[in-house]
Formats: sequence, structure tokens, C-alpha cells
Amino acid sequence: MPSVSKTFEIGAVHVAVRSKGSEIAPNTDQAVSFGGHATVTIPADSIIFSDPVSLVIPADGDLAISIYLPQAVLGGGIHYAAEQTSFIGPGNQVSAGSISAPQTVTSWIFLAGVDVEASSKAGAIVTFGDSITDGARSTLDANHRWSNFFAARLLAHNGPELAVVDAGIGGNRILHDAQGNIRFGVNALARFDRDVLEQPGVKYVVVMEGINDLGHAGSSAPISETVSTDDLIAGMQQLILRAHEHGVKIYGATLTPFEGTVFAGYFSPEKEVKRKALNEWIRTSKSFDGVIDFDKAVRDPNHPDRVLPAYDSGDHLHPGDAGYKAMADVIDLSLFR
Repeated sequence: MPSVSKTFEIGAVHVAVRSKGSEIAPNTDQAVSFGGHATVTIPADSIIFSDPVSLVIPADGDLAISIYLPQAVLGGGIHYAAEQTSFIGPGNQVSAGSISAPQTVTSWIFLAGVDVEASSKAGAIVTFGDSITDGARSTLDANHRWSNFFAARLLAHNGPELAVVDAGIGGNRILHDAQGNIRFGVNALARFDRDVLEQPGVKYVVVMEGINDLGHAGSSAPISETVSTDDLIAGMQQLILRAHEHGVKIYGATLTPFEGTVFAGYFSPEKEVKRKALNEWIRTSKSFDGVIDFDKAVRDPNHPDRVLPAYDSGDHLHPGDAGYKAMADVIDLSLFR
């Protein structure tokens, strides 16, 4: 069996503009260095920044970031449900025009983020939430998350001055860590600094969290983790205070309907009462700097506890592509100026 290490050794990294599949656009391939060296060893639980790379990235373009691992590693940061195909090939193929004999996964592994130089007027909007913000059940490789549709609207309206950073994690909750499923991540209060406040140029954050706090208790999490509306409000108030302390505007997004969901034990009439009460607080308390009413955007007017069938992915919890677009279309762009 191959040996494994708690450190993460990178043998080589290249970055290029992606063309299609694992293919890169000709003449865009760039080697990435770390302190002037092609290789770097990352200690456990650490993040390493690379040296700057000179590469012009098209607006709304895709990057191909190729990482060569000379030996097996014990673990690494993983964004499990990326809704995007990554390609894994044998040997060192970081400078290849496309990956030969690839296996595919739909996760982003090891890479934590990409920082892009921009003008002094530019800024970032972080969309902070769970699987609905992560784009669960949107079309693979289509970039049809609501954050993508939102970014496209901003690009058409404002040009490239505002970037959208998607910090959605499937299964995430405000008040509790994952129970037996590390994919769901640590609670939102614990990750807010890392995923929002530490993002370069962050000016705004849109928060859509809480449906899993309601749904998971008694289904994928112990019934003892049942939360009240007041518990969720207190958690959101903490996020608001921390955002304001750092000069970041924070907008609250209402929780979308989930009656009839296929996930056993996730919905109940009692949980629905809490969802509606939380949404009412988001809409009327004036605690946030603004409100985005995703609930109103996707609910069925004839059955407001359910997602409109045309917007439903089929599991009666996550929107499909049309639903994600409807969510993005309801956002008032004047909030971001």
C-alpha cells in the first residue's frame, strides 16, 4: 500500500484558462510557484498562498488549476458537492493540454480559492448558506447556481467591479456541526470569519441559512438538536453583529418552502411554523441591512408551503435551474452599490 502523510506535499501546480472538459485554452498555461519554488509542503490544517501569476481571465471564465501530488496524502480540504467535474489522471500532467485517461469527480479537492487582482473600486459579495446556495441539484458543469445567475446579472449591470464568492456548504447549519457527516461542515457561526470576513475585498454578504437547523433535527441529526425560532434569530444576530463590526453590509434571505420533501423526517408542520416565523422576522425586524425574499420568488402561489413545480428540482427542497434563476432575478441590484 502507498505510504500516507499528515503533511500535504505539492509537486507542481499549473493554472490556465479552461476551454472545455479538461482541455485548456492554448497559450494560457502558467506554472505556479511558492516562494519561488515549484514544490511546497503544507503542514496539517494550514493554508499556503502561491506567488502571483500573470494571467488575464475572461469575465465569467473558467480556470483549469492542475495539481500534482507526488505521494498519497492522508486528507485534504474538499468541497464535496461542487456541481462541477474535476479530472484525475496518472502521473504529472499539470502542463498537459488535456488530462489523459482521466477519472472524474464532482468535488473540488485541496484548492481553497483563487484571489484575483482588481481595481480599487472593486469588491466582493459572499453568498453564505447551505446546499441551496451551493447549487445542489443544478445542472452539472452548467454554472446554474443562484449565485452564478446573480453574478451574470451584476456583470451585465455593473461590469466586473463586483465579484460573487459562493460560500455555500450542503447540509450546513447555523448552530450545530455535522453529525457523522463531515460534508456538512462546521456550524455557520464557526466558519463565518474564514468564509466571509477573511475574503479579500468583501463588502457584502447574503445569508441564507437555517432550513437545515429545522430539518436535520430528528432526521439526520438527534432530536436533541431541535432549535426554536428564537435560537435561529439569536444566531443570525451574531452574524449581523460580526459583519457590522468589520464594516460589511449583511442581507438576510428568506428560507424557501420544503413541504413534501423526499427526505424522511425533514419536514413537519411544527418546523414549517418556525420557518414562517423566521421569515417574518427577516422581513420585518430591520435587523439586516436589507432583505432578499427567496421564499416569495419560488413558492407556489396556490400552495405557498411548497416550491412551485416549475422551479422544483424534484426533491421538493432544492430548486432546479429555473428556480435558481428566479431567485437571482428577484435580487434588487441597487443593494450593491
